[in-house]
Amino acid sequence: MSRKKEKVNVNKKPLGMRIWNNRGFYLMFLPVFIFVLIMYYWPMLGIRYSFFVYKGRDIHWVGLQHFASMFSEPEFWIAFRNTLVISIVKLLLNTFVAVVISIFLNEMTSLFCKKFVQTVIYLPHFMSYAVVAAIFTLFLSTSSTGMINETLKSWGWIETSIDFLHSTKLWQPVFYIINLWKETGWGTVIFFATLSGISPDLYEAADIDGATRLQKMRYITLPALANTIIIVLILNIAKVLNIFEPVFVLYNNRVFEVSDVISTYVYRKTFMTSLPDYGYTTAVGLFKSVVGCLLMLGSNWASKKIRGRGII
Repeated sequence: MSRKKEKVNVNKKPLGMRIWNNRGFYLMFLPVFIFVLIMYYWPMLGIRYSFFVYKGRDIHWVGLQHFASMFSEPEFWIAFRNTLVISIVKLLLNTFVAVVISIFLNEMTSLFCKKFVQTVIYLPHFMSYAVVAAIFTLFLSTSSTGMINETLKSWGWIETSIDFLHSTKLWQPVFYIINLWKETGWGTVIFFATLSGISPDLYEAADIDGATRLQKMRYITLPALANTIIIVLILNIAKVLNIFEPVFVLYNNRVFEVSDVISTYVYRKTFMTSLPDYGYTTAVGLFKSVVGCLLMLGSNWASKKIRGRGII
């Protein structure tokens, strides 16, 4: 005989009484809640200026005019293309190199060498991009102080100095190398922490079965890193349009064609014109936010398809 499950009615206290009984927790949460409202949600009210002309005291409604102007301007599409290319290539390169270095560190048997290498590659992460740009501008200079050009000349590889940071063909590759030097260490810490959590029993069992080092890397190490790699990519894909400082400290007028991104485009339209239209730059920022949200949702959907679950 089937028994019907009886529903247990739990008598909950009224909402007001529950809030009063936990008033201490709500009071502790209140400053954080106010901070979030002021710093994150209050500025969102400025989105309305996307539909206004905002030049000094001249503020009037124009509807979707800013978006029409934005989509018809070639400079905007150049900046949008550069943003996607630079950010996505940078993300993939940083992730790939960080994974490779993490695996090699994991394979090191000397604890001293492992800690030394990890510390050396992590130190550049603490340097600001302004300092990094100053260092590499000095190294890549075409003058006699440019160590790279002077070294290549002394080796007989080149006769005249190469202007790395003012060449449309070389600017992006140089940017990727500089970014790898600065940020690979941080990614290595994340992936190396994942590798440290792998049970040694798996490697011991693989040794008993006669697995080679490459086979252990393929069937144990890489699968263990897969979830972390996917999470890192998903968390960073939504921020690909937010790149600003690394580009801003290295780009110049001669390489706008390959270096100008949406954030630097907004900066120029806002601070490098005599009478900026804040409504137009707000519209560009709103478009960037919408595209970033779509990229995040698309990445989360891909994660569900690949590993069966997303992160949001």
